Amino acid sequence: MLGSVLSVMLSGLLIGGLARLALPGPDPMPFWFTVFVGLTGSLAGGAVAAGIYGARHTFDQPNHAFVTLLLEIGAAVLILALYRRFVQQRPLSGPEARRFPSRGLGIERMRARLRQLGIDPDRLTGEPVNRQEPANAKTEDVAEQLEKLREQRDSGTITEEEYEHGRERLRRY
Repeated sequence: MLGSVLSVMLSGLLIGGLARLALPGPDPMPFWFTVFVGLTGSLAGGAVAAGIYGARHTFDQPNHAFVTLLLEIGAAVLILALYRRFVQQRPLSGPEARRFPSRGLGIERMRARLRQLGIDPDRLTGEPVNRQEPANAKTEDVAEQLEKLREQRDSGTITEEEYEHGRERLRRY
């Protein structure tokens, strides 16, 4: 009994994981939801295969088993695409698909954990949201600004974190 439950969960995890790999961009979600997507995809894909080959002939031949597996993965990808589109309200492709989601199962918790670690989830992928860079920065100007930043840090006007952020911004020139 336990072996059956574990094999079903492993099957759901594998098919759900393959579905997550098929769509570009991050898909942070709880373990159980990946298994759920995989199991639901397996059921839907298996039902389509049973409709095509007949319920008793789905795994009779190797090509039937392969097509059934592809249908299961395809159904899981479709379920994940619907989740991403309607729950997370993100596109399926393009630069916005590669951004860290702002809604969905477990997203707020994941964002809070990343912030505790000092990581801004909105800067993980894609372009930074409010990027302010001077259009024409000369080497001398950058050196002067770095010196001003150092002085502000040493005098205690700005924190070490603000200093590092300003220094990183100036390094791009």
